Amino acid sequence: MRRTAYLLTVPLTVALLAGCSSSGGSGKSTATTPAASSASAAEVPSPVASASPMPTVSGDFGSKATITLPAEPPSGQFVVSTVSEGSGAVVNKNDWVTVNYTVKDWTSGKDLSSSYDSGAKPQLYQPGSGQLVPAFDQSVVGKKAGSRVLVVAPPAAGFGSQGSSALGVGKDDTVVFVLDVVSALPQDTTVPGDLTQPPANAPQVKDNGKAAPTITVPAGQQPPADLQQYVLVQGTGPQVQSGQTLVVQYTGVTWTDGKQFDSSWNHGGAQALQVGTGSLIKGWDQGLVGKNVGSRVLLVVPPSLGYGDQASGSIPANSTLVFVIDILQAV
Repeated sequence: MRRTAYLLTVPLTVALLAGCSSSGGSGKSTATTPAASSASAAEVPSPVASASPMPTVSGDFGSKATITLPAEPPSGQFVVSTVSEGSGAVVNKNDWVTVNYTVKDWTSGKDLSSSYDSGAKPQLYQPGSGQLVPAFDQSVVGKKAGSRVLVVAPPAAGFGSQGSSALGVGKDDTVVFVLDVVSALPQDTTVPGDLTQPPANAPQVKDNGKAAPTITVPAGQQPPADLQQYVLVQGTGPQVQSGQTLVVQYTGVTWTDGKQFDSSWNHGGAQALQVGTGSLIKGWDQGLVGKNVGSRVLLVVPPSLGYGDQASGSIPANSTLVFVIDILQAV
């Protein structure tokens, strides 16, 4: 949950996906969305499986690709070609997809950013949203997790007439991407497994399958003064680290009346957020860092680790909050 409002999807501003960027007087970077900077300037061509000439790709899935450009100039076609097919789930529109990437500018011949470079990270996003460059937005839909995909993006499918100063892409450049589709999570994904209920004096949780769980606050009990943490389903994935982006399902109720004030199910399903950086209420930062991916966690958050003496939306001031959170992924 955000510190100042109900939890919503955290914008993921990554240089690779920004059409252009600048810095204002505040020193904060601002970005024009790729769709606005490229697709609005020219109609995006329909992708084709092959064209002539074509770059070649070497290297294995899961490692930085080597992209070799032909001597001839690009054809101008938008190419989406499967280099190797994976065996995982098929990516659907608005799934949460994690992609590693290697990039080369065909026009300049320069190697550009790669998520395999030191200090870089995979890209987590929802394809089909229309907010990213078409090379990312359209190319992975219908592909299987574990696939390596070659994308040749002419300006209309890439960074358009503006280019990308952050990436080093010139205006009207054709860009070649190799995308490794690491995973795909549908928005209705939940943590499976039998629940281990907390003690009787703590809130009880009823699993509702592909719907928000029911949280029942114990009658006649005073709320705890400290953060209470219960792992209802123990995940087997890696431990969540501070600064990671998580994909979660969540539901929250107030201790006083047990009324639901927010749920990811009200926002279409699983949401992305960054943990451990102060962008969430302290109860989430403290309660999620260190938990295993694949866990379902019950948090009872006192006012001091929530919104304190400030009201937030329908949450009254000095409220103790109860959350059930499914940790689906950490990137």
